Amino acid sequence: MEGLSYQRFPRIKIRESKNDYCKFELHDTDASMANALRRVMIAEVPTIAIDLVEIEVNSSVLNDEFIAHRLGLIPLTSERAMSMRFSRDCDACDGDGQCEYCSVEFHLRAKCISDQTLDVTSKDLLSSDHTVTPVDFSESPSDDAENRGIIIVKLRKGQELRLRAIARKGIGKDHAKWSPAATVTFMYEPEILINEDLMETLTLEQKKEWVDSSPTKVFDIDPNTQQVVVVDPEAYSYDDEVIKKAEAMGKPGLVEIYPKEDSFIFTVESTGAIKASQLVLNAIEVLKQKLDAVRLPEDAIDADNFVELGAHM
Repeated sequence: MEGLSYQRFPRIKIRESKNDYCKFELHDTDASMANALRRVMIAEVPTIAIDLVEIEVNSSVLNDEFIAHRLGLIPLTSERAMSMRFSRDCDACDGDGQCEYCSVEFHLRAKCISDQTLDVTSKDLLSSDHTVTPVDFSESPSDDAENRGIIIVKLRKGQELRLRAIARKGIGKDHAKWSPAATVTFMYEPEILINEDLMETLTLEQKKEWVDSSPTKVFDIDPNTQQVVVVDPEAYSYDDEVIKKAEAMGKPGLVEIYPKEDSFIFTVESTGAIKASQLVLNAIEVLKQKLDAVRLPEDAIDADNFVELGAHM
Protein backbone atom coordinates (compact mmCIF):
# COMPACT_ATOMS: atom_id res chain seq x y z
CA MET A 1 0.00 0.00 0.00
CA GLU A 2 3.05 2.24 0.11
CA GLY A 3 2.68 5.25 -2.13
CA LEU A 4 -1.08 4.81 -2.50
CA SER A 5 -2.81 8.20 -2.43
CA TYR A 6 -6.46 8.96 -1.86
CA GLN A 7 -6.04 12.65 -2.56
CA ARG A 8 -8.80 14.20 -4.62
CA PHE A 9 -9.17 17.55 -6.33
CA PRO A 10 -12.80 18.66 -5.96
CA ARG A 11 -14.35 20.88 -8.62
CA ILE A 12 -17.27 23.29 -8.29
CA LYS A 13 -19.54 24.36 -11.13
CA ILE A 14 -21.91 27.24 -10.45
CA ARG A 15 -25.36 26.80 -11.96
CA GLU A 16 -27.22 29.79 -10.55
CA SER A 17 -26.25 32.59 -8.22
CA LYS A 18 -28.35 35.35 -6.66
CA ASN A 19 -27.91 37.43 -3.52
CA ASP A 20 -29.90 34.99 -1.37
CA TYR A 21 -29.76 31.83 -3.50
CA CYS A 22 -27.05 29.69 -5.01
CA LYS A 23 -27.06 26.35 -6.79
CA PHE A 24 -23.85 24.57 -7.71
CA GLU A 25 -22.36 21.17 -8.50
CA LEU A 26 -19.58 19.58 -6.46
CA HIS A 27 -17.58 16.94 -8.31
CA ASP A 28 -14.65 14.60 -7.64
CA THR A 29 -15.13 14.20 -3.90
CA ASP A 30 -17.13 12.02 -1.53
CA ALA A 31 -20.11 12.33 0.80
CA SER A 32 -17.96 13.10 3.84
CA MET A 33 -16.62 16.27 2.23
CA ALA A 34 -20.04 17.29 0.90
CA ASN A 35 -21.64 16.84 4.32
CA ALA A 36 -18.78 18.67 6.04
CA LEU A 37 -19.25 21.63 3.70
CA ARG A 38 -23.00 21.63 4.35
CA ARG A 39 -22.57 21.52 8.14
CA VAL A 40 -19.98 24.30 8.10
CA MET A 41 -22.30 26.53 6.06
CA ILE A 42 -25.09 26.00 8.59
CA ALA A 43 -23.22 26.11 11.88
CA GLU A 44 -19.63 27.35 11.52
CA VAL A 45 -19.62 30.42 9.25
CA PRO A 46 -19.64 33.49 11.54
CA THR A 47 -22.16 36.32 11.31
CA ILE A 48 -23.16 39.26 13.48
CA ALA A 49 -26.33 39.23 15.58
CA ILE A 50 -27.72 41.19 18.53
CA ASP A 51 -26.58 39.47 21.71
CA LEU A 52 -27.21 42.01 24.47
CA VAL A 53 -30.25 44.29 24.90
CA GLU A 54 -30.64 46.99 27.52
CA ILE A 55 -34.24 48.18 27.75
CA GLU A 56 -34.60 51.79 28.93
CA VAL A 57 -38.35 52.24 28.41
CA ASN A 58 -40.89 49.63 27.34
CA SER A 59 -44.60 50.35 27.64
CA SER A 60 -45.58 48.11 24.72
CA VAL A 61 -47.71 44.98 25.00
CA LEU A 62 -44.62 42.75 24.72
CA ASN A 63 -42.35 42.13 27.70
CA ASP A 64 -38.62 42.88 27.63
CA GLU A 65 -37.52 39.28 27.05
CA PHE A 66 -39.85 38.88 24.08
CA ILE A 67 -38.50 42.02 22.40
CA ALA A 68 -34.89 41.01 23.09
CA HIS A 69 -35.55 37.62 21.51
CA ARG A 70 -37.08 39.21 18.41
CA LEU A 71 -34.14 41.61 18.08
CA GLY A 72 -31.67 38.74 18.22
CA LEU A 73 -33.33 36.98 15.29
CA ILE A 74 -33.13 40.00 12.96
CA PRO A 75 -30.42 39.22 10.36
CA LEU A 76 -27.67 41.83 10.16
CA THR A 77 -25.35 42.47 7.23
CA SER A 78 -22.24 40.52 8.15
CA GLU A 79 -19.66 41.04 5.40
CA ARG A 80 -17.06 42.05 8.02
CA ALA A 81 -17.82 39.16 10.39
CA MET A 82 -14.86 37.08 9.19
CA SER A 83 -12.43 39.87 10.15
CA MET A 84 -14.08 40.72 13.49
CA ARG A 85 -12.95 39.24 16.78
CA PHE A 86 -15.03 37.01 19.00
CA SER A 87 -15.88 38.94 22.15
CA ARG A 88 -14.38 36.18 24.30
CA ASP A 89 -11.04 36.56 22.51
CA CYS A 90 -10.94 40.36 22.29
CA ASP A 91 -8.07 41.84 24.30
CA ALA A 92 -9.05 45.43 23.47
CA CYS A 93 -12.06 45.32 25.78
CA ASP A 94 -10.89 42.56 28.15
CA GLY A 95 -13.55 40.20 26.82
CA ASP A 96 -16.63 42.19 27.81
CA GLY A 97 -17.62 42.40 24.14
CA GLN A 98 -18.24 46.13 23.88
CA CYS A 99 -15.58 47.64 21.64
CA GLU A 100 -15.31 48.49 17.96
CA TYR A 101 -13.25 45.38 17.21
CA CYS A 102 -15.77 42.82 18.47
CA SER A 103 -19.17 44.52 18.63
CA VAL A 104 -21.55 46.99 17.03
CA GLU A 105 -23.93 49.19 19.00
CA PHE A 106 -27.56 49.83 18.06
CA HIS A 107 -30.11 52.28 19.42
CA LEU A 108 -33.88 52.30 19.02
CA ARG A 109 -36.22 55.09 20.09
CA ALA A 110 -39.87 54.98 19.11
CA LYS A 111 -43.03 56.54 20.55
CA CYS A 112 -46.56 56.55 19.19
CA ILE A 113 -48.15 60.01 19.40
CA SER A 114 -51.14 59.50 17.11
CA ASP A 115 -54.26 57.35 17.08
CA GLN A 116 -52.78 55.30 14.25
CA THR A 117 -50.88 52.18 15.31
CA LEU A 118 -47.10 52.64 14.93
CA ASP A 119 -45.10 49.73 13.51
CA VAL A 120 -41.63 49.57 15.05
CA THR A 121 -39.43 47.70 12.58
CA SER A 122 -35.83 46.78 11.94
CA LYS A 123 -35.49 50.04 9.97
CA ASP A 124 -35.79 51.91 13.28
CA LEU A 125 -32.54 50.33 14.56
CA LEU A 126 -29.72 52.88 14.30
CA SER A 127 -26.27 51.33 13.95
CA SER A 128 -22.93 52.71 15.08
CA ASP A 129 -21.31 51.01 12.04
CA HIS A 130 -22.72 51.72 8.57
CA THR A 131 -21.48 48.33 7.34
CA VAL A 132 -23.55 46.43 9.92
CA THR A 133 -27.26 47.16 9.53
CA PRO A 134 -30.49 45.13 9.51
CA VAL A 135 -30.91 43.26 6.24
CA ASP A 136 -33.06 45.14 3.75
CA PHE A 137 -35.39 42.77 1.92
CA SER A 138 -37.06 45.52 -0.14
CA GLU A 139 -35.94 44.74 -3.67
CA SER A 140 -39.18 46.09 -5.13
CA PRO A 141 -39.78 49.80 -4.29
CA SER A 142 -43.42 49.45 -5.31
CA ASP A 143 -44.16 46.89 -2.63
CA ASP A 144 -44.92 48.87 0.53
CA ALA A 145 -45.24 45.71 2.64
CA GLU A 146 -41.64 44.78 1.86
CA ASN A 147 -40.28 48.29 2.46
CA ARG A 148 -41.21 48.62 6.09
CA GLY A 149 -38.65 46.13 7.42
CA ILE A 150 -39.09 43.34 9.96
CA ILE A 151 -41.72 44.21 12.54
CA ILE A 152 -40.45 44.18 16.12
CA VAL A 153 -43.54 45.45 17.95
CA LYS A 154 -46.66 47.56 17.38
CA LEU A 155 -47.27 50.63 19.55
CA ARG A 156 -50.54 52.36 20.35
CA LYS A 157 -50.92 56.01 21.31
CA GLY A 158 -48.78 56.90 24.33
CA GLN A 159 -46.72 53.69 24.22
CA GLU A 160 -42.93 53.98 23.92
CA LEU A 161 -39.88 51.81 23.35
CA ARG A 162 -36.29 52.88 23.98
CA LEU A 163 -33.38 50.49 24.07
CA ARG A 164 -29.68 49.93 23.43
CA ALA A 165 -28.43 46.73 21.83
CA ILE A 166 -24.99 45.21 21.31
CA ALA A 167 -24.37 42.95 18.30
CA ARG A 168 -21.50 40.46 18.41
CA LYS A 169 -19.84 37.91 16.21
CA GLY A 170 -20.94 34.30 16.62
CA ILE A 171 -21.65 31.00 14.85
CA GLY A 172 -24.80 28.98 14.39
CA LYS A 173 -23.42 26.18 16.58
CA ASP A 174 -23.76 28.51 19.56
CA HIS A 175 -27.19 29.87 18.65
CA ALA A 176 -29.41 29.71 15.56
CA LYS A 177 -29.54 33.52 15.34
CA TRP A 178 -25.94 33.48 14.09
CA SER A 179 -26.60 30.96 11.31
CA PRO A 180 -26.29 32.63 7.89
CA ALA A 181 -28.13 29.79 6.13
CA ALA A 182 -31.87 29.48 5.75
CA THR A 183 -31.51 26.19 3.86
CA VAL A 184 -28.55 24.12 2.71
CA THR A 185 -29.25 20.82 0.97
CA PHE A 186 -27.37 18.50 -1.33
CA MET A 187 -28.31 15.43 -3.31
CA TYR A 188 -26.41 12.80 -5.24
CA GLU A 189 -26.54 13.43 -8.96
CA PRO A 190 -28.54 10.48 -10.34
CA GLU A 191 -27.38 8.31 -13.25
CA ILE A 192 -30.37 6.90 -15.18
CA LEU A 193 -29.93 4.15 -17.77
CA ILE A 194 -32.94 2.91 -19.76
CA ASN A 195 -32.80 -0.56 -21.31
CA GLU A 196 -33.90 0.39 -24.81
CA ASP A 197 -34.37 -3.22 -25.95
CA LEU A 198 -36.78 -3.95 -23.10
CA MET A 199 -38.51 -0.61 -23.57
CA GLU A 200 -39.29 -1.47 -27.20
CA THR A 201 -41.26 -4.51 -26.04
CA LEU A 202 -43.80 -2.22 -24.35
CA THR A 203 -46.83 -0.77 -26.07
CA LEU A 204 -47.40 2.99 -26.13
CA GLU A 205 -50.03 2.68 -23.40
CA GLN A 206 -47.66 0.67 -21.22
CA LYS A 207 -44.95 3.28 -21.74
CA LYS A 208 -47.35 6.05 -20.66
CA GLU A 209 -48.39 4.01 -17.64
CA TRP A 210 -44.76 3.45 -16.68
CA VAL A 211 -43.84 7.13 -17.16
CA ASP A 212 -46.83 8.23 -15.05
CA SER A 213 -45.78 5.92 -12.21
CA SER A 214 -43.03 8.40 -11.27
CA PRO A 215 -44.33 10.98 -8.76
CA THR A 216 -42.03 13.59 -10.30
CA LYS A 217 -41.51 14.53 -13.94
CA VAL A 218 -38.37 12.51 -14.64
CA PHE A 219 -39.41 10.77 -17.85
CA ASP A 220 -41.53 11.67 -20.85
CA ILE A 221 -42.45 10.24 -24.25
CA ASP A 222 -41.03 11.85 -27.37
CA PRO A 223 -44.04 12.74 -29.54
CA ASN A 224 -42.09 12.10 -32.74
CA THR A 225 -40.28 8.83 -32.01
CA GLN A 226 -42.66 7.51 -29.29
CA GLN A 227 -39.61 6.62 -27.22
CA VAL A 228 -39.22 7.17 -23.48
CA VAL A 229 -36.65 9.86 -22.73
CA VAL A 230 -35.17 11.31 -19.54
CA VAL A 231 -36.26 14.96 -19.29
CA ASP A 232 -35.09 15.85 -15.77
CA PRO A 233 -32.87 13.34 -13.98
CA GLU A 234 -32.50 15.63 -10.95
CA ALA A 235 -36.25 15.44 -10.31
CA TYR A 236 -35.80 11.80 -9.31
CA SER A 237 -36.29 11.43 -5.55
CA TYR A 238 -34.86 7.91 -5.15
CA ASP A 239 -38.31 6.50 -4.37
CA ASP A 240 -37.87 3.44 -6.67
CA GLU A 241 -41.45 3.77 -7.94
CA VAL A 242 -40.50 3.29 -11.61
CA ILE A 243 -38.37 0.28 -10.69
CA LYS A 244 -41.25 -1.30 -8.77
CA LYS A 245 -43.61 -0.54 -11.66
CA ALA A 246 -41.27 -2.21 -14.14
CA GLU A 247 -41.11 -5.32 -11.95
CA ALA A 248 -44.92 -5.34 -11.64
CA MET A 249 -45.15 -5.22 -15.44
CA GLY A 250 -42.84 -8.21 -15.69
CA LYS A 251 -39.95 -6.13 -17.02
CA PRO A 252 -37.27 -6.14 -14.33
CA GLY A 253 -34.16 -4.27 -15.42
CA LEU A 254 -36.17 -1.85 -17.57
CA VAL A 255 -34.29 1.00 -15.95
CA GLU A 256 -31.24 1.28 -13.73
CA ILE A 257 -30.90 4.28 -11.43
CA TYR A 258 -27.99 4.82 -9.10
CA PRO A 259 -26.39 7.84 -7.48
CA LYS A 260 -23.01 9.13 -8.62
CA GLU A 261 -21.05 8.85 -5.40
CA ASP A 262 -18.61 11.59 -6.37
CA SER A 263 -21.04 14.17 -7.71
CA PHE A 264 -23.42 16.34 -5.67
CA ILE A 265 -25.90 19.12 -6.36
CA PHE A 266 -26.06 21.81 -3.67
CA THR A 267 -28.84 24.30 -3.04
CA VAL A 268 -28.00 27.18 -0.68
CA GLU A 269 -30.41 29.83 0.61
CA SER A 270 -29.06 32.67 2.75
CA THR A 271 -30.84 34.62 5.48
CA GLY A 272 -29.45 37.77 3.87
CA ALA A 273 -26.69 38.30 6.41
CA ILE A 274 -24.19 37.49 3.65
CA LYS A 275 -24.67 36.64 0.00
CA ALA A 276 -25.24 32.98 -0.78
CA SER A 277 -22.10 32.83 -2.95
CA GLN A 278 -20.05 34.45 -0.18
CA LEU A 279 -21.50 31.93 2.27
CA VAL A 280 -20.06 29.10 0.18
CA LEU A 281 -16.65 30.81 -0.05
CA ASN A 282 -16.57 31.54 3.69
CA ALA A 283 -17.52 27.93 4.44
CA ILE A 284 -14.63 26.67 2.33
CA GLU A 285 -12.27 29.04 4.17
CA VAL A 286 -13.54 27.88 7.59
CA LEU A 287 -13.21 24.26 6.52
CA LYS A 288 -9.62 24.89 5.41
CA GLN A 289 -8.84 26.45 8.78
CA LYS A 290 -10.29 23.47 10.62
CA LEU A 291 -8.27 21.04 8.49
CA ASP A 292 -5.10 23.06 9.10
CA ALA A 293 -5.77 22.88 12.84
CA VAL A 294 -5.76 19.07 12.83
CA ARG A 295 -2.90 18.64 10.36
CA LEU A 296 0.24 17.50 12.13
CA PRO A 297 3.55 19.15 11.28
CA GLU A 298 5.90 16.93 9.32
CA ASP A 299 8.40 16.66 12.17
CA ALA A 300 5.68 15.46 14.57
CA ILE A 301 5.75 11.95 13.10
CA ASP A 302 9.02 10.08 13.38
CA ALA A 303 10.23 6.68 14.47
CA ASP A 304 10.34 7.66 18.16
CA ASN A 305 6.84 9.06 18.66
CA PHE A 306 4.85 7.17 16.00
CA VAL A 307 3.85 4.42 18.44
CA GLU A 308 2.89 6.94 21.12
CA LEU A 309 0.81 8.91 18.59
CA GLY A 310 -1.01 5.76 17.47
CA ALA A 311 -1.88 4.88 21.07
CA HIS A 312 -3.88 8.11 21.44
CA MET A 313 -5.81 7.80 18.17
